[in-house]
Amino acid sequence: MRFVIDADVAIRFAREGLRPDEHHRLVAPNLLRSQVLSRTYRAVRAGEMTGLEARAILDHVTTTKIRLLGDRVSRAVAWQLAEELGWEDTTTAEYLAVTRLQADAFVTLDADLARTAAGVVPVAGYEDLVRG
Repeated sequence: MRFVIDADVAIRFAREGLRPDEHHRLVAPNLLRSQVLSRTYRAVRAGEMTGLEARAILDHVTTTKIRLLGDRVSRAVAWQLAEELGWEDTTTAEYLAVTRLQADAFVTLDADLARTAAGVVPVAGYEDLVRG
């Protein structure tokens, strides 16, 4: 299966030292790595993790095979979804657009987002990534 993962999932995967099951492929919008960078930076600034921990997370995300997308079609679909859902920006819509176009399901740790996304794209649980 192909799963779209968001930044929180990528960070949790890294913290747990996990990789997806060999039968799964990961996909995400281009902004994934920037969001991981920003979240880990903020966590270090807030004293929630050390710089060493943050660098380990960033290295793990960088070395995990994730197909990053940001083509014209996915951006157009993100725009359309953000409009349909009445969102203020397209950031989250990019994840749903990539799911709609390139994946079997979206995985997020955000329960509210999962409920919203379930009305738009298939949603899977975090545990589905690590088992075949």
